[in-house]
Amino acid sequence: MKEYIVASVGKWNRKLFDSESKQLFGKWTFVDSPESLDLALTESKPRYIFFPHWRWIVPERILNQFECICFHMTDVPYGRGGSPLQNLIIRGHKNTVLTALRMEKGLDTGPVYMKLPLDLSGSAEEIYTRTSALTWKMISEFVVNEPGAVPQEGEPFLFKRRKPEESELSETLELEKIFDFIRMLDADGYPNAFINFGKYQLKFNQAKYSDGKLSANVEFILKEEL
Repeated sequence: MKEYIVASVGKWNRKLFDSESKQLFGKWTFVDSPESLDLALTESKPRYIFFPHWRWIVPERILNQFECICFHMTDVPYGRGGSPLQNLIIRGHKNTVLTALRMEKGLDTGPVYMKLPLDLSGSAEEIYTRTSALTWKMISEFVVNEPGAVPQEGEPFLFKRRKPEESELSETLELEKIFDFIRMLDADGYPNAFINFGKYQLKFNQAKYSDGKLSANVEFILKEEL
């Protein structure tokens, strides 16, 4: 029986693993930290290790020994690098593709197995949930057909990973851009869009934009409590 490991974080990814892996052949293991991945690899020799949403650098010893697959929401080589969702939305993209590629030492430089279209509407959490469902469609394709990969073509365009302080809203943004800024950071574990207001920091989520009007939830937090 072939073995597979899914290395991921986020409640949406664990929920999908529990439901989707049961429908596929093979022995499946879920890990959510580098330590649990190392432990799983002492007990398993997986055909693939899938990384749907991972926050850590994978050691070369693992990349060289196993076929490691990551899922990047840009049309690589455009958008290699960190914070792809936020970098896409802030640049005005409404749609993108989810790319399955082989992981190697270079960040998002590996050969491509497949690409599927991805809609960028909604909050970041809604997009991540949508992405996770699409990821499992790809994972199923790997299990059934074991597709080959082809080298990336074109001139690379790199994204930089965003820092928490970059979540501060700019006073120069128009309403629609403010809406995009709030929604692109509206997911569990992400630093929400904020402004500083006296002794408070105001954090925004659940933004809605219609007919030129913007509304959002706001939380007042004393700066001394941050």
